[in-house]
This record gives sequence, C-alpha cells and structure tokens, in this order.
Amino acid sequence: MTSTRPRYFIGIDNGSQSSKVTVFDTRGRAVSEGRAALRPYHTPRPGIVEHPDDDLWTTIGQASRAALAAFPGDPADIAGVGLCTIRFCRAVLKADGTLAQPVMSWMDQRVSQPHAVPDAAYVTTSSGYLTHRMTGTFRDTAANYAGRWPVDPGTWNWSTDDEQLAAFGVTRSMLFDLVQPGEILGQVTPQAAAHTGIPAGIPVVATANDKAVEALGCGLRSPHTLLISLGTYVAGMTTGTHHVPAARDFWTNYASEPGRYLYESTGVRRGMWTVSWYRDLLGEEAALHARAAGLSVEDYLNAQAEKVPAGCDGLMTVLDWLAPSTAPFRKGTLLGFDGRQGRFHIYRSILEALALTIHDTSARMATELGTTFDEVILTGGGSHSDLMMQIHADVHGLPTHRATATSTAGLGAAICTAVALGTYANTDEALTHMTRPGTVFEPNEANHATYQRLDQVYRNIRNHTDAIYQHTYGIFN
Repeated sequence: MTSTRPRYFIGIDNGSQSSKVTVFDTRGRAVSEGRAALRPYHTPRPGIVEHPDDDLWTTIGQASRAALAAFPGDPADIAGVGLCTIRFCRAVLKADGTLAQPVMSWMDQRVSQPHAVPDAAYVTTSSGYLTHRMTGTFRDTAANYAGRWPVDPGTWNWSTDDEQLAAFGVTRSMLFDLVQPGEILGQVTPQAAAHTGIPAGIPVVATANDKAVEALGCGLRSPHTLLISLGTYVAGMTTGTHHVPAARDFWTNYASEPGRYLYESTGVRRGMWTVSWYRDLLGEEAALHARAAGLSVEDYLNAQAEKVPAGCDGLMTVLDWLAPSTAPFRKGTLLGFDGRQGRFHIYRSILEALALTIHDTSARMATELGTTFDEVILTGGGSHSDLMMQIHADVHGLPTHRATATSTAGLGAAICTAVALGTYANTDEALTHMTRPGTVFEPNEANHATYQRLDQVYRNIRNHTDAIYQHTYGIFN
C-alpha cells in the first residue's frame, strides 16, 4: 500500500432475502453497514417466482444510503465498489436497460428454460442488470453465468456456436459483454450516486456469483477444506483449478478469480428458511419465554435444543420443504415420534437434518474428486448459532470454523475490489490482510458416533418415503 490516507471498499451483497451493503477498511473490518429486506416474492401462478417491481435496485439503494449515513470517514477515501448478487436469476431488459418484466428468482422454473420473451432487447443476470443501474454500461461478470447460459466454461466467454445461442433463444447482440472477476465494470453514475449515496465516479468491480464471493470472503483456498453455506440454499463447497463437465455428485461453478472453480455438492433448498419457518410456527409463546429469559427467540430455541440428546431420541427430519424439480412429488417429513419428543426435539432435528444431508452430499463429492476434508468452515446466518456449529463438528467429525465476517459475500466483494485497484498485489495477499480465523468447534466423539450410525439411515430414507409421496402427489397438487 502506497498512500498514507485511509482507503475503504464497499461490498454489495444482494442476497435471496435482503440486500446488504458494507464499507470495509483495508484490514477487512466492517466500518459501517446497511441492510434492507427484500419484499416477498410475487408468485402469480405455479412455477413463477419473481422479485416484485424493481425490488433489487430499490433495496440496494436503501441499504447503501444506510451504510453511507453511518460511515464515519471521508467519502473521498472510498476507493471502489464490489458488486455481488444472487445467482441463477434472469433479467429481461428493454433497449434503454430498464426492466421489461420483474426479475426472475432462482426458484422460477423459467430460468432453466430457453429465453422466451418477445421484443426483449437484452437478457442478463441480476448482476448484469444491477451493473447497468450502477454504471450505465452493458457489461457483466462472466462468473455469474453458471447454468443454462450459452457460455464456454473453459474460456469464460460467450459460445461462438450460433446453434447454441439459438437454442437459448437469443442473438449475441442481446447479451452483455463479459469481463473477468476483478475487472472494472464502469464507474458509478450521477443517477446511481443519487439513488445509493455512493460517490459518483468511483469504479465498480466485477466479482462472481454470490456463493463464489462468499467462499472468497471465508478464505476458501484448499481442496481439503469443506465450506458449508447456511443460507436459504444450503450446500457444501470446495475449490479447484479445472472445470469438471460431467460430474455425478457435484457441479462446477465459477470462482471469484479467473481460472479457478468451485465444486458444489447438491444441497438443501429452503435450508435455513425451514429453520425460520419452524421458529415462526412456535409464535408468541416462544417469544414470551425468550423475553422472560432475556434472550432472542433464536438463542432461546438453541439453548433449549442443546438439552436434547444427539439424535433427538429417534426423531428424524427430511428437508424437502421445497421439492427438487427432478422429484416434484417430494414433501418434508418428520418421523420417529414416540412420545418422548417435544418442540425442541423438532427444532434440533431440523438442524441435524441440515448437517447430515450436507455430510452425505459432500462426502460423495469428495469421493468423486478424489480428495478428503480435514476441516470445515461454516458461513451464513446459521453459523451464528453455537449449537449449529457443534452439530456440524459432531456430524463431520472434524474441526469446524466459524466465518468471522458478518457479510462474507460483502467481504469477498471488497477483497476483489482491493486487488483490482492495486491495494494488494494478488488475492492471497489480500486474504492474508483482510480475513482472520474464527472460533473453532471440536467434535464430541460420542455424538459423532451417534451421527455416524444415523448417517446410514439418512442416506436411504427417501427410498422409503418417495413411494408414499408419489402415491399422494396427485391428490394434493
């Protein structure tokens, strides 16, 4: 670092449930932050899941203004912005870059299908749309185009095969120009500055998709580290340097550095959402007990669930609250009641199901990759729970680290920005200065032995429940 003036970086983390904007210093410390909850999805008919109106841009403005209002430094010392958004979304734009229709959520069935909107001028991702709102350019990060998009995963650029473009329903002129993570997308326009409070003219830096940027903010670098992201979608990830095109038990995602990849296990849709659903189901009674104990509802539930033995006295949960498209008949399952269990058994059973499911899927991923894991990192909202951390340590039988940043995706975006603008020479140097290890939870061997036995049950449980739900699917759907 050559300047004696302080330098700051803004990390924008537009997630599935909220937009978060954090100002970081060169040591990766959060100086100020703002958050705005996204509105409920618009679901006018089955399979259609949209972000209403212009909610992504609206909430980024709200969160940015809150972060800048709380910023104690000189805005002139803010060097740049790293933009990270939800992956697998699709935005259809008019010729002037405004929305032709609401942004499709990653849960919308249309994002896995060819583009089919008449008279659309552009088809892009959430990051492409928000880049245009920030900078006025029609550019986007190549690393947010996993999935159906006609991108060559080896070159990280658009396919040159006209038939592949036609199969997606677009021409090249309808697609944004792609840049690599760490490149400049453009500068904040006066209009964007008025909306966000971010100074006009500062550079906006390309990052990747939200899971990849989150992984960078957690310091994921080794193929022997398993990163578990505890969000609306829960999955296990590790890292590598080559694209694996036809994997059986994982898929290859783009990382936040050119030429690097993330390997991601199959996961749990509505993962931490299910935890929140059950918390809300307990309602005011749980809130009253929590207030009496001087705790938040989450802390109260965790404290009570800690008293439940590992394995929940035989109560098991299967987390299909949102069925996969390959098995739409599936439903969530609670089984094993025998009179010993109560509400806190159910709560702990949901947490255990998350850990056991990801242990199974990540173990199969490791086998196919020919690697082994010697540590686990947990990130996301669920990692704030000591109980969740300990359950994962016990299930995996490995030291389990808590990610330290309140917004790891925001920190990852700031790291990309710090490297792009020359504050650090490369990503490894930036990680050394901007990330730090969190609390480590060591496995309880007795609990680990219990979970090893339960693991065999969880691996086969859907073989028995699928037939039931296939039989009843036509009755209730």
